[in-house]
Amino acid sequence: MSRENAGGEGGGAEQPEQLALIRESVRRAKVPRAKPRTWRGAALAKELPVARVLVDKGVLHLDRYFDYAVPEELDAEAQPGVRVRVRFGAGSRNVREGRREGGGLIDGFIVERCAETDYNGPLAALAQVVSPEPVLDSGLLELARAVADRYAGSLADVLQLAVPPRHARAEAKAAPEPPAPPAAPEPGSWGRYGHGVDFLRSLASGGAPRAVWTALPGPQWAEEIARAVQATLASGRGALVVVPTGRPAARVDAALSGLLGPGQHALLTADAGQERRYQEWLAVRRGTVRAVVGTRAAMFAPVRDLGLVVVWDDGDSNNSDDRAPFPHVREVLELRATRDKCAFLLGSWSCTVEAAQLVESGWAAPLVADREQVRGAAPLVRTVGDLDLARDEAARAARLPTLAWQVAREGLKHGPVLVQVPRRGYVPRLACERCREPARCRRCAGPLEAQESGSALRCGWCGVEEASWHCESCGGFRLRAQVVGARRTAEELGRAFPAVPVRTSGREQVLDTVPGAPALVVSTPGAEPVAEGGYAAALLLDGWAMLGRPDLRAGEDALRRWVGAASLVRPQGAGGTVVVVAEPTLRPVQALVRWDPVGHAVRELAERAELGFPPVSRMASVSGPPEALAEFLAGAELPADAAVLGPVPVRGGAAGGPAGAGPAGSRRGAGAPPVSEPWERVLIRVPPGSGAALAASLKTAQAARMARGAKGAREAGGEPVRVRVDPLDIG
Repeated sequence: MSRENAGGEGGGAEQPEQLALIRESVRRAKVPRAKPRTWRGAALAKELPVARVLVDKGVLHLDRYFDYAVPEELDAEAQPGVRVRVRFGAGSRNVREGRREGGGLIDGFIVERCAETDYNGPLAALAQVVSPEPVLDSGLLELARAVADRYAGSLADVLQLAVPPRHARAEAKAAPEPPAPPAAPEPGSWGRYGHGVDFLRSLASGGAPRAVWTALPGPQWAEEIARAVQATLASGRGALVVVPTGRPAARVDAALSGLLGPGQHALLTADAGQERRYQEWLAVRRGTVRAVVGTRAAMFAPVRDLGLVVVWDDGDSNNSDDRAPFPHVREVLELRATRDKCAFLLGSWSCTVEAAQLVESGWAAPLVADREQVRGAAPLVRTVGDLDLARDEAARAARLPTLAWQVAREGLKHGPVLVQVPRRGYVPRLACERCREPARCRRCAGPLEAQESGSALRCGWCGVEEASWHCESCGGFRLRAQVVGARRTAEELGRAFPAVPVRTSGREQVLDTVPGAPALVVSTPGAEPVAEGGYAAALLLDGWAMLGRPDLRAGEDALRRWVGAASLVRPQGAGGTVVVVAEPTLRPVQALVRWDPVGHAVRELAERAELGFPPVSRMASVSGPPEALAEFLAGAELPADAAVLGPVPVRGGAAGGPAGAGPAGSRRGAGAPPVSEPWERVLIRVPPGSGAALAASLKTAQAARMARGAKGAREAGGEPVRVRVDPLDIG
């Protein structure tokens, strides 16, 4: 029993006050509130009574706005950009007193308020304003629409990637005042690059330079990005940095914290958790912080007064989202740089063909160091080719060449040694036995594959058989397929160096850093940890396992992964040595020896331009069961200059890629066919200038097919016909 009810002194005076509070709370509870139910007879807003809503359906034939009536009780909160719940799918028959009723509740966003509607029938009313926080502004909406159109996807699907899920506790926290802009930074290690200092000065003065930056090997890249961000903040503008995974995001985060101090930037990664990530995202949207570093979802971050966008290592497959419509960070940030007229920086230790095309077209300028700086920062690279392996008794016995063994033994005297081993599961690409030139189709220049029957070859793109192949380079008639690399590498190294600890880094456990003490670090590509003080040496084993992939990007991707691993090794002047086990005459291997990834990308771009390959041309992958695929192609009004390659079977690989596993260390391709279900794939190629028309025609065909209610159009796994524009792996 409480003191007030016990009849003590003062109890009679306090009891009426308690009852008054209870009556007041009851009176307030009787005030009509917006609830997720039908608004029968509810009064509408006096001004702008119509809300245009984007419903979260994610199907192409519903990729448009829907009009809803705004009840008077929701007038103040139902503003453009807020999250709402509406009833959808009631049909025109469920109408009472001039209002549509029924249907299931679904989430959506208000995109605008209107005085009238173009819809002739009765409107359903908004059921609920989930939150008064406007999370979708006009700039983000326009960007999401442009991305959806480019990739033949729906606006709702793009917004699912762009706007994180709501967290009420994070939303309720008050936003602090934004910090003052920092001072312009010192050039630091940017002075190693030809126009690095000018690039920073342009950012600090409010300019919008565009550059493709080939970073020098070593750990300075994170600090160099942080200095570019600081220069942009000093001009009063915002900056956005997107990296492939959480490990490089943590390095840039640490560099920014060291330069700017706390409170100047936000970190947007999935590892942060839903509440923390939404809290950081809200801080960006509200303008509390104006600098962002994060993984691929951060490419849509609503940075105020955007002055700089940065993408690091654009060739990493993690930069392509694995959910429809599969946007790529590089392309989205190019769109943002163009639309917002801001600076653009594409950086990597290597150079992709797409990056070379940006420079070739004049859209961006190269930002590179001179050869003297490169020679001073890069390690010594040595090769072990097929002839060396054939003469090497140690290589035949233990699959570790003598040169690699000697370099590892010497390196272990001074520090850790990195051993990069490609992951198993490649489908080997066929190549000329004499000169190692990849075997390609004479019709479309696609990769030739060996059939299970062992007779004729077949093109992996157009499916045409090739019975009389010969090498165009040397005239040879014999082919070879390289065996996939080693499962027992770590065990064999442990036996070869019994007194040295062996650490592994891969899918099961990825190490971030390792001490500078002598040790063997066996890693799959992309999972290499950073060693304190750098590695003394690196062994890049089984190079043919990466070069032999049946994919257009095999050489480019192998070079990127080799350069990424070699960049963690000490400079040649400090004894750093890299041994790559691959044929030294091949173009990617020569580019690694000379440390010339830009030259390799430029030559690769010229070759693709001659053959009509991406990125010079635009390409889309369409896959599905044979009957559904044939129906889709019959109904699609493709551009007149489109070339259809295929169909060919898809054997358990990515629906947008080749039949087989993806690149070493990459994720399994999104949209892979169901197990044991026969699927086929076609590639549709168009010349420059027709990419938008191709995406529009594919989107229209898919929307029409889904609107007709084709069998299985919305199964649990998605559409049976899957479309991917600009697929990463095309064979």
